Amino acid sequence: MKEILLQIFTWWNGQTIGTRVWTWRFGQFVGEDQYGNRYYRDATGKRRWVIYNGEAEASRIPVGWHGWMHHRTDIPPTEDTYQPREWEKPHQPNLTGTPAAYRPKGSLLRPEQRPEVTGDYEPWTP
Repeated sequence: MKEILLQIFTWWNGQTIGTRVWTWRFGQFVGEDQYGNRYYRDATGKRRWVIYNGEAEASRIPVGWHGWMHHRTDIPPTEDTYQPREWEKPHQPNLTGTPAAYRPKGSLLRPEQRPEVTGDYEPWTP
């Protein structure tokens, strides 16, 4: 029951009921990436979509599939001999809003004590 309610009311968690019906009626399965995301297209090839494995986060689409999704290539990575380049980095989740988010030196949210103010700062006055 929980899964049905999540599909009705949440778009960020997998797929909604509407997407499930659309995929069932018009979707042609193209392939799956290493993260478990499943890729589809319609019969004309004009519409392409992804069903995320878990939370919907666009940065979880690998580089090869990103090119296919944005119509930069008509050949999906499953039908091509695509190999990532050596400079392409693996996926890292978006950590904004989590305890592991980047906190620059001097941030109020950084756990260590901020340095004392030294008095070398002069505010601008017009």
